[in-house]
Amino acid sequence: TGEGLVICQLRGKLKRGRAIGDIAALGDHVQITIGADGSGAIETVDERKQAIVRLDPRPQGEYQQILLANADQAVFVFACANPNPKLRMLDRFLVITEKQKIPAVIIANKIDLVENAKEVFGLYESIGYRVIYTSTKTGAGLDEMKAQLQNKINALAGPSGVGKSSLLNAIQDGLGLAVNEISTAMNKGRHTTVTRQLFALNGGGYVADTPGWKSLAL
Repeated sequence: TGEGLVICQLRGKLKRGRAIGDIAALGDHVQITIGADGSGAIETVDERKQAIVRLDPRPQGEYQQILLANADQAVFVFACANPNPKLRMLDRFLVITEKQKIPAVIIANKIDLVENAKEVFGLYESIGYRVIYTSTKTGAGLDEMKAQLQNKINALAGPSGVGKSSLLNAIQDGLGLAVNEISTAMNKGRHTTVTRQLFALNGGGYVADTPGWKSLAL
């Protein structure tokens, strides 16, 4: 808010009845009131334009866990080598974004390790996806990547070791480290959601690491 960070609780009226999914989630637009002690209460949650949803089977039915609401795009980071690209995983991610109507961008990182990255990732360009070729060692593609992320809410995902944190640190010092700390905390337990955060980009926009992509249902 314009007044800084406000710790809020959901109003009881929002929790009436059986919820089939998260009532308020990261990325939601909400209306709050602030009490005399500085604490806040969420009064209303605006309708989501879309959401990245993980279905969580429970005895009473399938629960919709919202990884990120109102994402403008999903950004999938894969390395050209070290580790070798898991294209079946990338294909699965892309199917999920198509199903959930979220635009997707592919970051082909570590291009300095191969002779021709387009031999691997050029296919995705030919079917309409934007592919940005990057290297933190040479600086290739970093300005293009930052421009693509700015003024948007970005859901970031990709396998371990592909250079997500290094890329984020290269476009904004300390951003990748902060995101990695949150991601590590989230992965300590299954379906952990209490530490999920958005990180602001210099120049506008937000990045949210979303490791839960790997367990999303098609």
